[in-house]
Amino acid sequence: MALDGIVIACMAKEMRERIVGGRIAKIAQPEPDALMLTIKNQKDTWKLFLSAGASLPLVYFTEGNRPNPMTAPNFCMLLRKYIGNGRILSVTQPGLERILMLEIEHLDEMGDLCRKKLIAEFMGKHSNLIFCDQSGTIIDSIKRIPLSVSSVREVLPGRPYFIPDTMQKKDPLAVPEEEFQKLLAGKPAALGKALYTGLTGISPVMAEEICFLASLDSSRPANLLSPLEVSHLYGTLGRMAEDVREGQFSPCILYDGRTPVEFSALPLTHLGKLSSVSFPSMSQVLESYYASREALTRIRQKSAELRHTVQTALERNRKKYDLQMRQLADTQKRDKFRIWGELINTYGYGLEPGAKELSALNYYTGETVKIPLDATLSPQENAKKYFDRYGKLKRTFEALTELTQETEEEIRYLESVSAALDIARGEEDLVQIKEELRESGFIRKRGRGEKKARITSVPFHYLSSDGFHIYVGKNNLQNEELTFRFASGGDLWFHAKGIPGSHVIVKTEGKTKEELPNRLFEEAAALAAYYSKGRDSDKVEIDYVEKKQVKKVSGAKPGFVIYHTNYSMVASPSLSGLTEL
Repeated sequence: MALDGIVIACMAKEMRERIVGGRIAKIAQPEPDALMLTIKNQKDTWKLFLSAGASLPLVYFTEGNRPNPMTAPNFCMLLRKYIGNGRILSVTQPGLERILMLEIEHLDEMGDLCRKKLIAEFMGKHSNLIFCDQSGTIIDSIKRIPLSVSSVREVLPGRPYFIPDTMQKKDPLAVPEEEFQKLLAGKPAALGKALYTGLTGISPVMAEEICFLASLDSSRPANLLSPLEVSHLYGTLGRMAEDVREGQFSPCILYDGRTPVEFSALPLTHLGKLSSVSFPSMSQVLESYYASREALTRIRQKSAELRHTVQTALERNRKKYDLQMRQLADTQKRDKFRIWGELINTYGYGLEPGAKELSALNYYTGETVKIPLDATLSPQENAKKYFDRYGKLKRTFEALTELTQETEEEIRYLESVSAALDIARGEEDLVQIKEELRESGFIRKRGRGEKKARITSVPFHYLSSDGFHIYVGKNNLQNEELTFRFASGGDLWFHAKGIPGSHVIVKTEGKTKEELPNRLFEEAAALAAYYSKGRDSDKVEIDYVEKKQVKKVSGAKPGFVIYHTNYSMVASPSLSGLTEL
């Protein structure tokens, strides 16, 4: 989710509370399109990070430091010259635009008080940090935009600063009801889209939330709403606008398990399947969200080579399996040749020399069949020819049956490794998966003198609502370890039925199934569904059984088991009610 006008409004409130009245002690430009301002306000020191990155514009307070270039860029030197030690008078946001304006008071060369404005625009690829004088004339910007780049607005020294109104959007904090009605009446698009394209600072996610709170379908055409529905929607928008005006924010991040999915300055009730975590400030939300996303991206990048190895092997085995199945289908006619050979031996004594066909009663089915013959061969030789074809196809069938089973097992194994890569959280998890692939022969063995990687990855560990410990394997090696070395015979074992997934072990502490609470089964099944290939499905069928019923197949790949007596239930992938330890 990008920064919308509501998130910027929350940051503006936070900045007013922390830095208005403070002095700028230090200005740094750690990145080509980002600034770090160190501001001292009474006894507090705040570090404000402002980024105009095209892919990730950001603003938040941070306690961390960023490395700075040896030589300060020109824009940074300009700011130091004019507003170094300047006092921040105000932080404002025009309407609900994705813009923050810092008004700064400083002394000029003559010792007279002057005012300047540092304007931060957070508009995707058009984001910028612009420095203006008191009259609104641009002194310089971190990204200069000439007329050849933008025909809407030049951002160059000496040009007047203004906010481009290219979309003719309405301010949701001040739009009258009549104009709101006209706005929707003129938009045949879906209601959600009509809101975020017609109102300033409203993101698609917040538009969905407004529709949800108003009990309206966001996919309905906006111009088909009744006057009563429009009035109700306007009232919902008005309550949201009132919260923004009064600074009633609730910064939060919404997670799918441990993966951050969305962040917001207001509650997002329409995303009920996600778990919401509240934060004391919007800065902490933004820093935590993007740090988590960056960590996930880094793991994705580091796992790319392993994913490529697994995907290449999967594609190769799937092609091989398809070919084997086609060849296996060709062997289905083998019994026909055996029967033809038998019928020729039975009825061929009456054939005339040079006969090209034999009509005979098939004593297996009671039907008359016509058997092609080679006119140059005797009946006995024709029979032998069909018996030979039968024998060849029979041997092919037996060999292919074994080969297809091996290929199918290889595919299932590789799919399980792919699932393990999807849930890997850290580099230590990737190390163990790489070791598993090496042991399975998909990655070359170590060279002489090459040390074995140190394994530090451990299974997921959860505590159920009723205080029972639940363990989840992150990969096949951990599944094997959990099931056959860690779990006791009376512990419960859960796994998604028929699809790759983690082994889930519930420590029963000596209690029988009848003594365990029903909620424990539901939470463990939801956990098994969550850590499976069915994670994005609404419902997943889960098998569960006492661990002592689970057997390892001799010679099978790690983590592959069989069981014959089991129970089943259907669960929705979820981590609700569980505490990760």
